[in-house]
Amino acid sequence: MNGRAQLLAHQAACRGCHVCVDQGIILEATPTFEGRWGAPFFLVGQAPGPVERESRQPFSGRAGKELDRWMLRAGFESPEEFRRLTYIAALMRCFPGRNRAGNGDLKPPPAAVANCAHWLDAELRLLKPPVLILVGQLAIARFLGPGRLEDRVGHRFGTSPVIVPLPHPSGQSRWLNDPANRERLSEALALVGRLRKTLAPAPISRSNNDGGPPQPHRAPRATTNVIRRKT
Repeated sequence: MNGRAQLLAHQAACRGCHVCVDQGIILEATPTFEGRWGAPFFLVGQAPGPVERESRQPFSGRAGKELDRWMLRAGFESPEEFRRLTYIAALMRCFPGRNRAGNGDLKPPPAAVANCAHWLDAELRLLKPPVLILVGQLAIARFLGPGRLEDRVGHRFGTSPVIVPLPHPSGQSRWLNDPANRERLSEALALVGRLRKTLAPAPISRSNNDGGPPQPHRAPRATTNVIRRKT
């Protein structure tokens, strides 16, 4: 079985996972992730929210809209291009539920993160992404260990993959209220932009829908008699 087929089999198995329901950690299994074979960027978040529970698409709520704006600042041509080039997953694959106050989501329980760890590890092993974008403190700590956002955001770590930490784009976060932290975010997005230029210098066109790699878009090339489109 080749790598693409392994990824498709892995994704099918993940979508059918209900371990945390069986263990009483959550009430409903809604594994949420998105991406295809060959994506050069791999983004790791914390867990899906209530909007993602319904849409089954990662970062499709308010935080996702802010993330899309960040990626436009980084230099992606559109949110669609960013998502075509990025495998998006999370430490916990299902919505953990709302907190008792009803004003936010629960932090992913350690038992759920542990249950989901093998999905993330397998994806990284299969895809070997050149760039790993970590969104939020939990995701950053998973790969870099404990530390302050101020010491992580705006810097790159490692080489294979290159790790770029970002704060969480949630509206509940107050970290970006500090102008110095907004500057750190700008530096981090500039890092992502430089990596995007290196890894995907040309606009990207949609490839097949079976997990195939993103393909560079090439403009039609004219000859004297006919216009041929290269795909």
